[in-house]
Amino acid sequence: MSVRARKRVTTAVSKTAAYDTILRPIITEKATIANENGQVTFAVAINATKPQIKAAVEMLFNVKVMAVNTIVQKGKTKTFRGRPGRRSDIKKAMVTLAEGQNIDLMGV
Repeated sequence: MSVRARKRVTTAVSKTAAYDTILRPIITEKATIANENGQVTFAVAINATKPQIKAAVEMLFNVKVMAVNTIVQKGKTKTFRGRPGRRSDIKKAMVTLAEGQNIDLMGV
């Protein structure tokens, strides 16, 4: 098998695993602007892979995902009562949806 002819592996995910992968939506000004262009931002598990994120979003929201971009935001070093501490790292996933698809994060 050549380097170009890679196999596409579809990831089957259970509903509980999907909820463990997608932690919460990220609703900021920048994420809201991206949402108008068909891109939704989620906080995901730090060890989640792009195929797992894609399968989880497609299962939970019944939408077609075109692409998944991820970023790991490193935790800040802060002081609390004079003692140094560190916030946890956060992994974000920017999910691009197919044309005409959307996820209503604000609800009814």
